[in-house]
Amino acid sequence: MSAPGAPLRVIVADDEAPARSRMRDLLADCAAVMPMEIVGEAGNGRDLLELLAGTSADVVLLDIRMPEMDGIEAAQHLYKLPRSPAVIFTTAFDAYALKAFEVHAVDYLVKPIRLQRLQNALARVPKLSAPSLELLQRLQLQARRHLSVQERGKVILVPVERILFLRAELKYVTVHTVERDYLLEESLTRLEEEFGERFVRIHRSCLVARDCIESFQRTAEEGGWSVVLRGCGQPLPVSRRQQHVVREFARA
Repeated sequence: MSAPGAPLRVIVADDEAPARSRMRDLLADCAAVMPMEIVGEAGNGRDLLELLAGTSADVVLLDIRMPEMDGIEAAQHLYKLPRSPAVIFTTAFDAYALKAFEVHAVDYLVKPIRLQRLQNALARVPKLSAPSLELLQRLQLQARRHLSVQERGKVILVPVERILFLRAELKYVTVHTVERDYLLEESLTRLEEEFGERFVRIHRSCLVARDCIESFQRTAEEGGWSVVLRGCGQPLPVSRRQQHVVREFARA
């Protein structure tokens, strides 16, 4: 947070240019009664994260519905930043979202945004607590398009469509892509719940991308199977408990 008396540093994230323009006008009116400055704008969640890699902000006015990466997913990735800004969601009327936000006391603004409501929200920023990661996961309407990891103070986005398999190792999950591996601090069980349509469990510690499965092959162990993934240099073992996966794919 900026030092006391310093201007509030604001970023506007909305995919619609007219909405960003209106927000700039409203913030200009707010600046007449409280010091603030707009330090950047973004048209989607990916652009927002790239902007925050080089720009500090106190608060992001974050639209929920955006292409490429929506506001709920972007807010989850913000947690990986060394200094994450406060978040005030903005949305056109969405009965589901509003009910969820009211129940969990998440700060939000309904479009068309009124000046007084915006002023009140910004005035609370110094005391605003960020919504928890668990809460954001409950609010999300669809599976994320990206996983994110923190490396050397930066947030690295990993497109889910590029992931070959996920393997639990101690307190981390290793994310394997064709290009490289990443260490992720998330639960494999939680990832399976979120991405069950894309990944299938072949072992208690491993999920593989369904679309990357090329074949299954017998192993030297009696009754044993392994799965061959496109782009992966070595077969992965299928546990006895998960061998129903072999039969399911054979019938497909």
